[in-house]
Amino acid sequence: MSRPAAKGWCPGAYRPMMSGDGLVVRIRPVFGRMTRDQVIGLCDLSKRFGSGVIDLTSRANMQIRGVSERDHETLLEALNELDLLPDDPDLEARRNILLPFDWRAGDASHVIAQNLMARLHDLPNLPAKFGMAIDAGPAPILTKASADIRVEAAETGLILRADGATTGRPVTVDTAVDAIIDLAKWFAGHATGELRRMKSLLAIQELAPDWQQIAPRAPHIKATPGPHALGQILGAPFGQIDAKALLNLIETSGATALRTTPWRLFLLEDAVPCETSDFITSADDPRLTVDACPGAPMCQSASVETRDLAASLAGMTNKRIHISGCSKGCARARPSDLTLVGRDGMFDLVKDGHAWDAPILTGLSPDDLKTRIGEF
Repeated sequence: MSRPAAKGWCPGAYRPMMSGDGLVVRIRPVFGRMTRDQVIGLCDLSKRFGSGVIDLTSRANMQIRGVSERDHETLLEALNELDLLPDDPDLEARRNILLPFDWRAGDASHVIAQNLMARLHDLPNLPAKFGMAIDAGPAPILTKASADIRVEAAETGLILRADGATTGRPVTVDTAVDAIIDLAKWFAGHATGELRRMKSLLAIQELAPDWQQIAPRAPHIKATPGPHALGQILGAPFGQIDAKALLNLIETSGATALRTTPWRLFLLEDAVPCETSDFITSADDPRLTVDACPGAPMCQSASVETRDLAASLAGMTNKRIHISGCSKGCARARPSDLTLVGRDGMFDLVKDGHAWDAPILTGLSPDDLKTRIGEF
């Protein structure tokens, strides 16, 4: 089955999207990093103008939930004062740039991203979800993160690779941005109708041979909660953060900055270990094996509650679980061992597939799932 068309759009700060709990206002931290003061300010704004719930998204962005339309303009002014809106509205929509969370100032990923930031105006008009992964560390770590154009390490040097292609074109730190713009223009010149992602276009349109020369290095294992050379890595259960809890964590850990990741983990720079029940602190936490979207009532497309169920099912099976409020599968675009899809207040069960695939069982209640999840 094909994936259902998403309703609405990819929300930004200037163009938020209405959800079941109010406006969703997305903030794209520059290079996935916020200073301590910016994090404290974001938590305060979430409590003042929103529901006090912050989403950490699969694109390494932060979302303030529950904002009223009348407060939107005031919120934008406050975000601008925190320097969390560095672009004008048109450029903000183009700044879908993902970096490895452990980038260092002056390294290849950082320099290429800075160069790309300076040339956002040279990019063509692209779909809202179209993005770039500047993954130029020793080995790629963003291979499974959502991106359409990827800069990655090869055995020698760097390559630029179109998502969906197995090989790419050699580039350098100095030539990478020109190549990104060229490939983006190629996409814009060939994509029509509902073709909004590079991988979908490559399924019907072949790249020229000079874009397919060298393979990237084997990917590196992604990060897990625990100590890191830059500080401490923690997880946000199912991508949901309580603003009060994050504020307390920032203050007690001594963190100087926060870095986001596309895995619903975040890194606190210079943080010391501290006790917390609000965040995931160990790699064996069963909540890391469950993906869950906001669900009802926060999402208007969902007819079922998802995250309390996710917490209940975590650890009850050794299989990967995806709980989706509807068939769009926003929390996980890849197949999962077990996918529970909300429909008319109950759940359908998909095995080894996506939320939009055909189910093997339908009409399951949360109690059915809690007692039978080990059977599937």
